[in-house]
Amino acid sequence: MSKMTLPPKRLFLIDSLGGLLSAFLLGVVLARFENMVGMPQNVLYLLSFIACVYAVFSFINHWQMKGNWRLYMKVLASANGLYCCLTIALVIYYRQQLTTLGLTYFLLEVVIIILLAYLELKIASL
Repeated sequence: MSKMTLPPKRLFLIDSLGGLLSAFLLGVVLARFENMVGMPQNVLYLLSFIACVYAVFSFINHWQMKGNWRLYMKVLASANGLYCCLTIALVIYYRQQLTTLGLTYFLLEVVIIILLAYLELKIASL
């Protein structure tokens, strides 16, 4: 039985599209409905900006994938892990303000990003 793996170029693209989706949800949708989420708008904009930076980094690596892509994939996985740590810290800090909807969004985002980072590290180690 052969092992199925995701091509690194496609994984960079998936990460880039996910970053754009997160940036849009955080910076446009959730920021507009701040009262329904409970996270302050300036925090949502910060997280959205970080997601944009990661999306650009991922897209550049998708577009111009080089021989040292493993290093960039590991950097991206580490950055995603740091983003999750920041998000968890912000959820803890603003826990009194967060609504159930807000908490659910951030927990789902963290779970998805952790799974993606795990996959990135796994692919980079092959």
